[in-house]
Amino acid sequence: MKLRLPGRKSTAETTPDPSADLNTDLVRTSGKGRPTPKRTEAQGRRQGPPPPPPTTRKEAYRRMRETQAANRGTARGAAARGDDSYLPARDRGPVRRLVRNVVDLRRNVGSLFLVIAALAVVSFFVRNAFVQTYTSLLLMVFFLLFLLDSVFLARRIKRAIAEKLPNESPKGAVLYGVSRSTMIRRWRFPKPEAEQA
Repeated sequence: MKLRLPGRKSTAETTPDPSADLNTDLVRTSGKGRPTPKRTEAQGRRQGPPPPPPTTRKEAYRRMRETQAANRGTARGAAARGDDSYLPARDRGPVRRLVRNVVDLRRNVGSLFLVIAALAVVSFFVRNAFVQTYTSLLLMVFFLLFLLDSVFLARRIKRAIAEKLPNESPKGAVLYGVSRSTMIRRWRFPKPEAEQA
């Protein structure tokens, strides 16, 4: 038995414990990387006290609907601005953003498509040979102009992708651009970037 003198450490205390070092390393590497906020800071971030739990099922459903409606409005606004994380899969990516910009920067014959289609439907119900003849002639001229404009738009889209995004696949980009060009400008979604600025 060793006699322990006051003020001196025993050899058992001076030898490092390997398991203690391992635990210290684990705590150091698995930390969250930032200090825990003080209680006053955490409470300051919240808007007021937390609401009391719902007392009835009807109230719980009402709260759930209100929360979903608020989230839907936020998500729709972000999607309208072109935020990729909120867009549908067909509108995501740099290629689709570039195609939208190419389409929105020019006037397109296709944007008259809905107006011409409405005229065609109205002329179908009007039993006048003169109106039907000129409406069918207008439809033929419109579709010829639309095809010609779509060819120019497709060439412009392919050239823009080749210049600005040469490593990206242009698959489906032309069809996406032509279908966007048939929408009236203010109904396009996501909104044209010029209108967002």
